[in-house]
Amino acid sequence: MALVTEYFGSLAFDETAMKKYLPRETYDSLKKTIDEGKHLEIEIANVVASAMKDWAISKGCTHYTHWFQPLTGITAEKHDSFISPVGDGKIIMEFSGKELVRGEPDASSFPSGGLRATFEARGYTAWDPTSYAFIKDKTLCIPTAFCSYGGEALDKKTPLLRSMEAINVQAMRILKLFDPNTDVACIRTSVGPEQEYFLVPKEMYDQRRDLIFTGRTLFGAKPPKGQELEDHYFGTIKPQVDAFMKELDEELWKLGILAKTEHNEAAPSQHELAPIYTQANIATDHNQLTMEIMQKVAKRHGLVCLLHEKPFAGVSGSGKHNNWSITTNTGVNLLKPGKTPYDNAQFLLFLCAVIKAVDEYQDLIRISAATAGNDHRLGADEAPPAVISMFLGDELSAIITALETNTHYDPMEKTQLQLGVDVLPPLPKDNTDRNRTSPFAFTGNKFEFRMVGASNSIGDCNTFLNTAVAESLRQFADILEGADDFKTALNKLIRETIKRHKRIIFNGNSYDDAWIKEATEERGLLNLKTTPEALGEFLAPKNIKLFTTHHVYTKTEMKSRYEITLGNYCKTIRIEANVMVDMVYKEILPAVTSYVKEICEAGNAKKALSVSIPAFYEETMASRLGKIGSDIFERVAALEDAIHNSPSKGDVTALAFHIKDKVIPAMKTLRASCDEAEYLTAEKYWPYPTYASLLFGLQ
Repeated sequence: MALVTEYFGSLAFDETAMKKYLPRETYDSLKKTIDEGKHLEIEIANVVASAMKDWAISKGCTHYTHWFQPLTGITAEKHDSFISPVGDGKIIMEFSGKELVRGEPDASSFPSGGLRATFEARGYTAWDPTSYAFIKDKTLCIPTAFCSYGGEALDKKTPLLRSMEAINVQAMRILKLFDPNTDVACIRTSVGPEQEYFLVPKEMYDQRRDLIFTGRTLFGAKPPKGQELEDHYFGTIKPQVDAFMKELDEELWKLGILAKTEHNEAAPSQHELAPIYTQANIATDHNQLTMEIMQKVAKRHGLVCLLHEKPFAGVSGSGKHNNWSITTNTGVNLLKPGKTPYDNAQFLLFLCAVIKAVDEYQDLIRISAATAGNDHRLGADEAPPAVISMFLGDELSAIITALETNTHYDPMEKTQLQLGVDVLPPLPKDNTDRNRTSPFAFTGNKFEFRMVGASNSIGDCNTFLNTAVAESLRQFADILEGADDFKTALNKLIRETIKRHKRIIFNGNSYDDAWIKEATEERGLLNLKTTPEALGEFLAPKNIKLFTTHHVYTKTEMKSRYEITLGNYCKTIRIEANVMVDMVYKEILPAVTSYVKEICEAGNAKKALSVSIPAFYEETMASRLGKIGSDIFERVAALEDAIHNSPSKGDVTALAFHIKDKVIPAMKTLRASCDEAEYLTAEKYWPYPTYASLLFGLQ
């Protein structure tokens, strides 16, 4: 069996492959493009394309594709072969620099939010050379951005790359203030997304049309056991799951994806995979690939990987913790406090930039995690609430308090953990604990944004975060560059920033209702509970100004994204509602009726046998289930009315609020009756696998 070190990155056109297949001069030019964002000349692109083609063919490839991330939330690809005719029925395998750098997929059927008419089909993909090309299913995949004929972004990657450039420009201004002779050439944000997911047996999945059509269970009575005993989290991994995880690692490692940590999560059948940090756009590409490969590998093991944020009611849902930091090309983490953070002015300024950004643009941070699926998860004692706050921990909180009040700070020395067992070595105690309830928590040298849903692209949250922090840094640089005395101006700036934005800092239990009241009533923080409420803030003038100032979105692109995101919300819920209606009429009501019939026949048989044999159980159960069946019938009709009485599709805002206020409540009441019926109905009559089977069916 091959060693990991031998096959890691074997399906990626990475440093090793480039050095092998590219001439030295070409390699150096490409590296400058990757490391410093330098323009790549077409002559260089031609050489790179030829080498990339030779490498791909040596791996068995016959086709290539520009792999991109449209606003559907998943990836897209159009395959072209390398073949080119040369006459006499012969062909050669060719791939030019022009084909590498630019593609032209049909853009008419991708979401555009009104940016273009359906008949306007032209769209372009542009190579992102900072993200390695890779091989998937014997096809060379070239990571690209995707834009319209008019240059508008139609994808997740283009705005992300723009935001990375925005924070690079502004962060470099700050670094040069601290050291005019700095050897730092560029700044990049680094990201490590922890991916949660569920695994269920495929034969059970195939019997549930709600899972097939929506990715989550729309019905399901509470099983006798859930996650009450907390025995699944970090528990022994079952053989079937362990085999899946091992193959998943191998597939990811071949692509150069740094899969690092795997474990059981809190809910039964729930698991997590965490990678090592990498550059934000690469991390986004890798996370999209990870989700795709998870689903492919699961099927090879007789499993289905569920990435929905709330596939099961009553147990924890799945998120994707987005760990975010700012690093230089020389390897310095600008969010690392160092041994004496109180004296680390550069760190404190970058920390203040994040505090200011999250406070001023808390609406955007919330919007970046707003989806129909995530609305089920946020604020349910399993994920952060919809109120954005920041956790800094005791030490940093004490430091910023001392800075704000201009008082002496007494450093907290690291102490030893007293474990009480002589054989165990003493362990240094961290100055800051971890807060698992905080939406945005500082965890040593990075911030962990815990709101993102499991199925979401991390492109949006990192785009928004990069841009908001870039704006803070821009304002800081404008002040400090014109200061007469840099140190005096710096101290004043840090102190004033803390005073103005400390309301966003909260180190307590974010699940506590008392905090939500304090946050909204006393601190004035936003509580945008649902996607329609959150999206209503997206086009606020301050947000339009932010994105247009830093050239991340145009106003037109923002309007299109508003339409697309709300449209996806509406479509998702309507599909779920239609599936519920379908399941009730075709499966649930027939099952209840059949069971009531059996109970009635059993009661009548008792009475026919002897009047002295009581049929109390049969009569009571038949009456109870008959009443529930009537309730189900009335409630499914009410749901149908809510669906059919929706506002015109032309007004996506009105439609979204109608769905939130009318359709979803009707779905909840219908589900309550159906789940009660499932609880009372004999299992042999129930038409699909129960929660007990789905959550505890793995071997």
